[in-house]
Amino acid sequence: MNLPAWLPELPGEQPHPLAFATVSGAHLYGFPSADSDVDVRGVHVLPAEQVVGLRTGPETLERTWTREGVEVDLVTHDLAKFCRLLLNRNGYVLEQLLSPLVVTSSPLHGELVTLAAGCLTRHHAHHYLGFARTQWRLFERTGELKPLLYTFRVLLTGLHLMRAGEVEADLTRLYGYGPAYLPDLVAAKREAEHGAAPEVPGAAEDVARLTAELAEAGGTSALPDAATAQEPLHELVVRTRLRLGDPWQVTPSLSGR
Repeated sequence: MNLPAWLPELPGEQPHPLAFATVSGAHLYGFPSADSDVDVRGVHVLPAEQVVGLRTGPETLERTWTREGVEVDLVTHDLAKFCRLLLNRNGYVLEQLLSPLVVTSSPLHGELVTLAAGCLTRHHAHHYLGFARTQWRLFERTGELKPLLYTFRVLLTGLHLMRAGEVEADLTRLYGYGPAYLPDLVAAKREAEHGAAPEVPGAAEDVARLTAELAEAGGTSALPDAATAQEPLHELVVRTRLRLGDPWQVTPSLSGR
């Protein structure tokens, strides 16, 4: 997988220290194309005076720019907001936290990863079902390959989570749950970021079947009804705020599977 060698430089260019930054989007999902942009997601840590004072800092920072011909989309959330999202059955932030494509890390990142298991619930099925419906409607309207693949990706990620209790965002690792033509669709997507989907007989039926399977799996999953990591995450946020003035090691890297 080709990712820009300069990605580890990005954390040092941000206005607040990053607990972690990882690559999400098509690179994480297993079907980047040559012209894919790079989606970087992470957590920044606001200083205490921007949390407890009258002037508060940004809970979310977003920036999009082009460097050396590559479009970069960077979104980071402050630690407290990110933890609230983790506890709100948000599959996006779980995938970002657990992404193997690490741009920068820290001990705080490691603690968050450890606590991620306590954020998993059977109700995450609703997140993936909702995203699948949105992407399928987009595919029906545009006929583009990208939303079709995204539909299958989120359905299979949701199924794997419900059945195995594990977050796996890479579609190429989930072929066993889906129809046999998925590798061909992935190969087509890798050729171009945007383009029409090839004719796929039975795609609508397969999406309907997988949607029903995910809905059923959500009801029978061994995952708990509610997250169990509320108190540890609260304590983590408090400890981090109070020690921000001390050095905390951030490790730039660009790692993956």
